[in-house]
Order: sequence, then structure tokens, then C-alpha cells
Amino acid sequence: MTARVFLDTNVLVYAALGTGKDERKRERALELIESEDFGTSAQVLQEFFVTVVKKAARPLPAREALEWIEQWSAFPCQAVDHQLVRIAIELSERYAISYWDAAILAAAEALGAHTVYSEDLNDGQRYGQVRVINPFRKRSANP
Repeated sequence: MTARVFLDTNVLVYAALGTGKDERKRERALELIESEDFGTSAQVLQEFFVTVVKKAARPLPAREALEWIEQWSAFPCQAVDHQLVRIAIELSERYAISYWDAAILAAAEALGAHTVYSEDLNDGQRYGQVRVINPFRKRSANP
């Protein structure tokens, strides 16, 4: 079970809910989902569900959130176990980041992903074997 890239919760949330001012982010999130060999983790799917059903300004019905999650079941999903928790704690301490962000990095590395798409960590920073890219950041064109 491997994945080239790892999609953080915010990417999935924008895919499901991005409208209005977030329409550009929605389009980008859907592009990533459709074009990348991606993986997620149990943590990401849990966070997605809670965010779109309980925290969103316009929440989705639980059944609709589950439909999104079911679509992603074809892609690798890293379980959260004792070993992953231990690694996440170590990463959290090493990089002075939250446990939850460190758990994302640990799950990505466990899946063999080289890139994490997220807007929650430092764009361009490498954390061990994994590099974070903010897919929603406007990039300047190279001359």
C-alpha cells in the first residue's frame, strides 16, 4: 500500500465544500484528486467528516460526507496505530509542530509519499523524507 502524494484534510474539505470565494480552491482540490496517485489516513478521513458535517458554515448531511469518503476508499489509507502515534510524537518534538500535523507527516511517510499537499504546514519545507506543498498558493511563473 503506497501513494506518491498525500492529501491533507483541507484539500478534501475544499473538494466537497469549496464555493464562493473558495471556488478556486475547490477546482484545485478536485484536480489533485482526479490526477494524483494519492493516499490519506484514518485521521484525515475522520477530520474530513467532522469538518464537513459539524463545523462547516453549510454542513453536509452525514450520508453525503460518507459518499465522499467511500469514493476515496479506492486509494491507500494509513491506519493510526501505536507505532504511528509514537513517530508522530517524535516528529512533533523535532519540528515543533502540533501532534496532528506530525501525524499527517508520519502517515504520509508510512505510505511512501514524497509530497504532502496541505495549507497547514510550511509551504516548501521538507520534514524528513516528505516535502509539503500548499496547492492553493499562487505560484509565480518562472521567467
